[in-house]
Amino acid sequence: MKKLMIILALALPMLVNAQKYGYVNTQELFAQMPEVAGVKAQMDTIQGQYESQLALMNEEFQKKFKDYQANSSTMADAIRQMREQELTEMQQRIETFYQTAQQDIQKKQQELLAPVNEKLAKAIQEVGAAEGYTYIFDSAAMVYIAEDAISANDSVKKKLNIK
Repeated sequence: MKKLMIILALALPMLVNAQKYGYVNTQELFAQMPEVAGVKAQMDTIQGQYESQLALMNEEFQKKFKDYQANSSTMADAIRQMREQELTEMQQRIETFYQTAQQDIQKKQQELLAPVNEKLAKAIQEVGAAEGYTYIFDSAAMVYIAEDAISANDSVKKKLNIK
């Protein structure tokens, strides 16, 4: 009996301080969230608008460039220089527009995905608190996950109403 008490006295602190670790795959969860499809649709629309405008600008440039090529040999020097300058400026505007479009698209994507990221993070935190996890790691960033590691993916999916 005395030995049992000693064993319990030694084991009790370890049981009280037991920590529960879990993991989730945020990339998998994120991809399955219904909000992501809506963001993708919005981004496709925005990107399509920029691509259409860029195509129009390129078409106009190509037209003027072909006209320049066809008539440059018969143009007066001043007119040829003016047309060359116009083509150079058009090309610069197209490049600037393309860079601005890329930045705008990236900014809009971040803006639209921020609430989705927050929702996922909140769900993971709520599952962690409700199920008593000390830590929940992201398996997408993990190098090794032991076979007996606890996955919290299903609980987070349930919290997010993902099937």
